[in-house]
Amino acid sequence: MLRAILVSGLLLSASAFADDAEDFQSLIEDYQAHESRDDPDENPDAAGRWGDLSPERYAEDRAADVVFLERLDAIEEDNLPDDQIVNFATLDYVLRFRVELAQYDMQRAPFSNDSGFFSTPFYVASSTRPSTVEEAENWISRLEDLPRYLDENVYWMRQGIEAGYTQPANIIGGVRDQIAMIAAMSVEDSGLLGPIQALPQTVSETDRARLLADATTAIETHALPAYGDLLTFMDEEYVPAARTELGLSSVPNGREQYQALVRYHTTLDTSPEEVHQRGLAEVSRIRGLMEEIIEEVEFDGSFAEFLNFLRTDPQFYAESEQELMMYASWLAKRADDAMPRFFGRLPRLSYGVRPVPASMAPTYTTGRYWPGSLENGVAGGYMVNTYNLAQRPLYNLPALTVHEAVPGHHHQGALAQELEDVPEFRRNTYITAFGEGWGLYTEFLAEEMGMYTTPYDQFGRLTYEMWRACRLVVDTGIHYMGWTREQAEACFLENSALAPHNINTEVSRYISWPGQALAYKTGEMLMRDLRSRAEERLGAHFDIRDFHDELLSEGAVPLGYLEDRTEAWIDATLDAAESEDEDEADAVED
Repeated sequence: MLRAILVSGLLLSASAFADDAEDFQSLIEDYQAHESRDDPDENPDAAGRWGDLSPERYAEDRAADVVFLERLDAIEEDNLPDDQIVNFATLDYVLRFRVELAQYDMQRAPFSNDSGFFSTPFYVASSTRPSTVEEAENWISRLEDLPRYLDENVYWMRQGIEAGYTQPANIIGGVRDQIAMIAAMSVEDSGLLGPIQALPQTVSETDRARLLADATTAIETHALPAYGDLLTFMDEEYVPAARTELGLSSVPNGREQYQALVRYHTTLDTSPEEVHQRGLAEVSRIRGLMEEIIEEVEFDGSFAEFLNFLRTDPQFYAESEQELMMYASWLAKRADDAMPRFFGRLPRLSYGVRPVPASMAPTYTTGRYWPGSLENGVAGGYMVNTYNLAQRPLYNLPALTVHEAVPGHHHQGALAQELEDVPEFRRNTYITAFGEGWGLYTEFLAEEMGMYTTPYDQFGRLTYEMWRACRLVVDTGIHYMGWTREQAEACFLENSALAPHNINTEVSRYISWPGQALAYKTGEMLMRDLRSRAEERLGAHFDIRDFHDELLSEGAVPLGYLEDRTEAWIDATLDAAESEDEDEADAVED
């Protein structure tokens, strides 16, 4: 009887494992099918249009997310195969926060200080490379669909105006000016012809001429006039209604929303108060390291005077845009040269060093990474801002280069594209705390790579680390503690050598994008801590290449999962090393 009961229990247990695994696979398939409705690569019907932003679609998506989360909650994670745990953790993170954040209708403010829905078509144009007549015609259809896309965003912005949920007036001017610049562009300068101009020679001259004419007409009669209408809306409705307060806490339910955004962007169960204190501690620690460098170069003056020296001495600034781009390119190649010493796996996709387009450069960040696509034949882009050279110090460029190119965003993102047997939803999920945490970690790693050749380069690295530490203080200060812009800028001005223009742009970004800035330092601190744990426990068995490959082995993941997985990797590596040592000892005795 006992044996029968045990056998029955084992069968029930096996059945539960199989049922949960099957249910989870079905959930992934249904979720991905739902998500791919507006993906031109997955749904041919979506190839000639932009995404559906209508109220009906939003309601449908929210209802679907609730159902997907209920299905996920009904699955016992421990019953899933080992290779599905990362999928479960990532989908749990995505769905749980989607459902929680849906109540705040964030689509009512669909832009930040330097980009958003209005700049998306130009980013897409820069990375779209049609290879057939049909694909080119789809791009032209998207140009013709731009008025509908912009109008649907305007609908949500009007909803925001009615509810008092707008971006603050403090950052609106730069956005309005970008839209005005786009509306005044010529067809040729817009960049929207780029996909047609890049058609391969396999497309006949006759078709190329027709497609170019059709695209020109679409831009002249649909796209650019739509931006003119958007500019009118901004001037007549949005700018006058923009809120006067900076922080998210000033909008209805803003404090609760910010608390949720803190947890979303850090992927951790933490609070604004905890993040703020963590930031203050990091500011103090990094400031001490900066003081040591000032002593090393024997500068005769105060900390503030040293910062002024770095911000004003011509030796630290390029004299031309070409010089800045050449220096950035040289640094990128030096980083490339060091990569095999620190990584066992290198991506196949290359990257280029490019200037930020002039239309967005005045309000854009110092540099950024634009993802490429191996499948579509588009290299990644390390984008360097050449606007206002007097505000682009060269001593910051080594840290910026490794963060945006390699071993930072390009390396991590390009490797993620090559992952096999990965559900599509994970390829399309960017977890900020992981991606930006990795980028900041690589600035620390660049010391070992030999990227900082002078004390000023090293001070530039610490300036960038201080930048991210101040973000913890400033973002929470603005959105939860009621700080003014002057208070926010003071953290950067008093503790870093960042140029004033860069500080102004960055603070505008934090004002307009609550919580995102918290991800960088949070992720980096965990990754450095995990490395310290691995080095301490593994000792002589620690291999830096294996450690980095392990961190990046599953693409972007929530930090809690990353910590658990890395601890398991340390255990497994230690067990294998101890077993190997025992075998060698036995062999010596024999």
